[in-house]
Amino acid sequence: MNERHVWLLGALALMLFPLAAAGQLLPGSVDETYELPLAAPTGLAWDGTFFWAADRFTATIARIHPESGRVVERLEAPGHEPMGLAWDGERLWCVDAADKTAYALLPNEGLTVKALELETPSPQGIGWDGEGLWISDGRAGELIRIDGQDGTTVRTLSLPTARMKGRSEVIGIAFSEGRIWLSERAHDTIFAVDRESGEVLDYFDAPGPYPAGLAWDGDHLWCLDYERRALDKVNVLCGGAYTIDGAKKEHVVYQERWRNYGPGTVKTLDIYLAVPGDLPNQKILDPPRFEPHPTEFLLDPWGQNVAHFRFEDVGPGEEAGAVMEVDAEIRRVRWRIEPDLAGTLDEIPPEIAAQFLADETKLALDSQVIRKAVREAVGDERNAYRVALDIYRYIQDRMHYELSGGWNVAPTVLERGSGSCSEYTFVMIAMCRAAGLPARYQGSVVIRGDDASRDDVFHRWVEVFLPNYGWIPVDPSGGDSDTPWVRARYFGELNSRFLITTVGGGASPYLGWNYNSDASWTAEGRVELKTFRHGDWSPVDKTYEPGLEDAFVGGRGGTGIGP
Repeated sequence: MNERHVWLLGALALMLFPLAAAGQLLPGSVDETYELPLAAPTGLAWDGTFFWAADRFTATIARIHPESGRVVERLEAPGHEPMGLAWDGERLWCVDAADKTAYALLPNEGLTVKALELETPSPQGIGWDGEGLWISDGRAGELIRIDGQDGTTVRTLSLPTARMKGRSEVIGIAFSEGRIWLSERAHDTIFAVDRESGEVLDYFDAPGPYPAGLAWDGDHLWCLDYERRALDKVNVLCGGAYTIDGAKKEHVVYQERWRNYGPGTVKTLDIYLAVPGDLPNQKILDPPRFEPHPTEFLLDPWGQNVAHFRFEDVGPGEEAGAVMEVDAEIRRVRWRIEPDLAGTLDEIPPEIAAQFLADETKLALDSQVIRKAVREAVGDERNAYRVALDIYRYIQDRMHYELSGGWNVAPTVLERGSGSCSEYTFVMIAMCRAAGLPARYQGSVVIRGDDASRDDVFHRWVEVFLPNYGWIPVDPSGGDSDTPWVRARYFGELNSRFLITTVGGGASPYLGWNYNSDASWTAEGRVELKTFRHGDWSPVDKTYEPGLEDAFVGGRGGTGIGP
């Protein structure tokens, strides 16, 4: 069974169980391991019959039997410090770090038949994609396609961890259908990278503490570990739509308070709190608790639950407010998406299209700015995943983050080239909907640093609908980075920092374009009002005790009927 067949079976599982958390198979798990009698194993290659492994300490290359892990032959390496290995169908290629040269060998004859001096300053790995050679250079942060005749550079991609703190170390390079597999030593991570764009499609922890060489045998990925001196057969597929880890239990207290500095009276104050529910990244452990009791519970057109509080006659010097306490398990979630199986725009369900392709005031879908941007970003692409990714990168190439106050409409933000997280969100929703891809937003309270912290800034991002996966989070402002791995961590992933309170597709009669909470009021006479909104986090085993700054005096009213 080849990789494509396995992915098709996985896609069927996704259709049947679209919310299967942490499937039977986890990427990075080991199916088989061989201990190797090598002192310092580095590069790995598969010639269709045997594995080849480089030993940096002894400057040798070992032929390894695939069914036993036994070394059946050793060759002297052509250079002093062998690193990456690759098989091109006829020859075994070896990158030598000391010589900065790629050597081609005929291993059965024991002959070196070619030596390419490399232009890159710190070569580490080498791979063969079926047509040409690729070299990795961790110091430069580049993956380089070279001419196999003279070693000149043909094409360059950024390594997944390029421009992150510290040097990348990529020795392992392997190729399967549509993917480049890279082993990154500094972060002990294996990456799946798109061959054309260089974007990170997936990543997972390596099976050992020092991943070095990689090889694809036609069906499976194998990883050579330098520290353990072992060869691991690594599972790269996931049996469910997403994986979950890093769960922690948190107590969140969210409140919105209003103070009337007078001299008039606030006759009515209506506060609306978005009520969070269970989602892949979070499980609500107990029903949320409110103070005071809500006047009523409401459901907006986007399916968002809202607690409504009515206060009356809030006089000068008085405060009124609403508090919501939530105990939740917060998780890190990563969707495992195979682009070719994500579905097309033609497969969008009609009921989803009707609601989440509609225009809204902040979107202005008919704007020439939005229409032009969609043509430039998407062109004729119909694959839903690639449409979303193209728009994600288009926005990041043309915008930078700037928190400057109001929320402008999407065309204005895109033309200006800067915006807050909400404004990035408006632009991406507008472009996705104009392209025919359903999109909406999520709003949250965020852990700021420690698990015990306060958030008064909050955060919003996009969800896009992929036919065979459902709603997928995409954060265009959080992922606005030159580093491919950072971009990947904000496309189809949520870390364990968010309590999502709000899911919406546009203006709500209760929350407006806000998230977490909103309010409206009427007054008799002139009034000066100030509002306070914040969320306090603490581990669930600690009791939240409001301080003096959290106390408030409620106006008359505020209680009412239950849900």
